[in-house]
Amino acid sequence: MDGSCMLGIFVLVILIPAVAKERASLEFIFTHFNTDNGMGIHAKAYILAMGLLMSQYSLIGYDASAHMTEETKNADRSGPTGLVTAVALSSAFGWIFLVALTSLMTEDIPSLLDPGNDAGGYAVAQALHTAFRRRYGGGAGALLCLGVVAVTTFLCGSGCITTNSRMGYAFSRDGAMPFSRFWYRVNKQEVPFNVVWLSVAVAFVMELTSLGSQVAFQAMLSVATVGAYIAYGLPIFFRVTTARRSFVPGPFHLGKYGLLVGWAAVAWVALVTVLFSLPVAYPVAKDNFNYTPVFVGGVLLLSVGAWVLHARFWFQGPITNVDL
Repeated sequence: MDGSCMLGIFVLVILIPAVAKERASLEFIFTHFNTDNGMGIHAKAYILAMGLLMSQYSLIGYDASAHMTEETKNADRSGPTGLVTAVALSSAFGWIFLVALTSLMTEDIPSLLDPGNDAGGYAVAQALHTAFRRRYGGGAGALLCLGVVAVTTFLCGSGCITTNSRMGYAFSRDGAMPFSRFWYRVNKQEVPFNVVWLSVAVAFVMELTSLGSQVAFQAMLSVATVGAYIAYGLPIFFRVTTARRSFVPGPFHLGKYGLLVGWAAVAWVALVTVLFSLPVAYPVAKDNFNYTPVFVGGVLLLSVGAWVLHARFWFQGPITNVDL
């Protein structure tokens, strides 16, 4: 799936600049701030901070390598190698794709976001439509490009389902989920079939909220992203603090740079957590209110409460199936 995603991005990176008869300047791509955004946000520093969040939506999920290590050979090396490779490839290809896409922004940005344009206010689709119309007189090619994006997104979703199901399997194996015995079952192919479909059902229900409220849907996306980063950050934080001297590194480690990289990661997670909690529009109203801190706080409160009041009395930690 990752190879297909990379192939789709590679095709678009070549196709988009080749089709465009007009391209934005490098100065526009790397220095322009869209202060006329209709969101009431005009400070360039704030716009930059909000822009950083878009990278966080894409630079996520690379922990899939960790979730799949039980199904790989030489997991102590292949798992970390896969994680680092995923970060490097996501960063490189994502940056190149964004540069190629931004080069199409030759119109004024408010017109790209105008709900009355040919793409209904979807800026990327409108930019692609304009590029193909100028080159070929029609926008059919834009639909092809969007189709590539849609397929790539679907494959990313499939990857998320895979990793979610493996996490659900691990939690149920350890008895940490309701009805764990049911979710823990695997079929003849040793696939946790029940929890796979649980992941599909949860994803489907979450997607349905976008039909009723974009605010709620965006809040769930932010909560999922913030929650994932907090989940990434906490083990690193404990690694560089309480477990600094007792931690036993595996075959793949960063050596003397481990603590430095660890603290940098903790600082970055703290920064993006704050950024995801900031208002995304001014003045703040019920239609644009950022519910992320409310939902994240609620999840943390429920999790900590469940641990203090119940789970700490019976949960013994992950079940090991390998003698150490």
